[in-house]
Amino acid sequence: MDTARLSRFVSDLWDAEIVPQLVEYIRIPNKSPMFDAKWVEHGYMDAAVGLMEAWARSKLSQLPGATLEVVRLPGRTPLIYIDVPGEGEDTVMLYGHLDKQPEMSGWADGLGPWTPVIKGDRLYGRGGADDGYAIFGSLAALLALREQGIGHARCVIMIEACEESGSYDLPFYVDHLAGRIGSPSLVVCLDSGCGNYDQLWLTTSLRGMTGGNLTVQVLEEGVHSGDASGVVPSSFRILRELLSRLEDPVTGEIRPKELYVEIPAERVEQARVSAQVLGTDIYSKFPWVKGMQPVTDDLAELVLNRTWRPQLAVTGVGGMPPLDSAGNVLRPETSVKLSLRVPPTLSGAKAGLLVKQLLESDPPYGAKVSFSLEKDGSGWNAPALSPWLAQAVGEASEHYFGAPATYMGEGGSIPFMGMLGEKFPQAQFLITGVLGPHSNAHGPNEFLHIPTGKKVTMVVAEVVAKHHRQAGRD
Repeated sequence: MDTARLSRFVSDLWDAEIVPQLVEYIRIPNKSPMFDAKWVEHGYMDAAVGLMEAWARSKLSQLPGATLEVVRLPGRTPLIYIDVPGEGEDTVMLYGHLDKQPEMSGWADGLGPWTPVIKGDRLYGRGGADDGYAIFGSLAALLALREQGIGHARCVIMIEACEESGSYDLPFYVDHLAGRIGSPSLVVCLDSGCGNYDQLWLTTSLRGMTGGNLTVQVLEEGVHSGDASGVVPSSFRILRELLSRLEDPVTGEIRPKELYVEIPAERVEQARVSAQVLGTDIYSKFPWVKGMQPVTDDLAELVLNRTWRPQLAVTGVGGMPPLDSAGNVLRPETSVKLSLRVPPTLSGAKAGLLVKQLLESDPPYGAKVSFSLEKDGSGWNAPALSPWLAQAVGEASEHYFGAPATYMGEGGSIPFMGMLGEKFPQAQFLITGVLGPHSNAHGPNEFLHIPTGKKVTMVVAEVVAKHHRQAGRD
């Protein structure tokens, strides 16, 4: 392999075609079904699928025998399925998703979720890095190998459309396509993060997630606060008390011991190394207000907190009027949306049931308390890396980043990985991504760091080629 030639090919393709395609993709408000119940009527998901399908089909002629199908099971989000023939009997699966998180407020002047803006090396807008680039990067990697006549195994590319809603449609597609997929020995996922933009980062684990809407109701309707306060318990105070059952309000630690697991020694050591590599970048990347500080100054503990320990976030509030409309009323109810990240090896479903029982049991003052679960995805802990793969990613990181590869867990969730880990226990996993410092996935000012997108594409090409070479030796 001529790595310099591969770099030029990939970089040129990104500049000439992929970045312009991503610009158009960002314009489409194809929010995940959880955030757009009328996604079918609105047609934005189909528009995003159509954009990616058109570009991918334009490249299939350069990959002899390759086929593409938009698979549509009744009542489910669509899935793009691409099958690229290769040499030998082995299979590589490459995964990504095309649905997006909702808008979120707080975008800087001139930026917006559906307004693509290129500033230097950054392409701003929702979904470019999470995870619109995946289909383009996957095909670009295979095209780069083809351009040099380098062999690879059969490759299957799957791009789903409900990952941001918990991938609830994906198991049905995996079962539906099982006979066509086969048994991949290597899975490549481009939906993860990176600790910096200076080297390749391999994701070794992903936290699971559970959560839903917690509602506390005390009255049938709002009443004058001067008349009721001191007589009718505040729904907000009761809700605050209930949350304290789950989370220590002073330290932020999750209280039920059942929501913790023993962290493997290897992951603890990797956290220590990652902390040394990143230093204070572990927390300085966040847009802190003046005077704020992280929960601890132990950097390795911060890494473990965000990768292997349960953590709670309140992501939405209901039942509260905006400040300029808030009269002196004791409100009848308060609702919050809870997002609880759970350790990689803990069952998300079991965690959800535990939280539901914890919050709903024995309600203070006899209040009406309900917790409706929305998500219960389990996490994933990577199997041990084969020597050939460890060597391949190390060499590829040196070739295109000029630095060693680094290993670290991620605090987010990719439900598909746990599912694949169960279905294909012998598979090796290359999980990486472009969501690095300040890229702010799901939040305002989200961006794709274009040079990292290019380099990750180059890494995938080299690893896929070396996978085939290793399979031949085996």
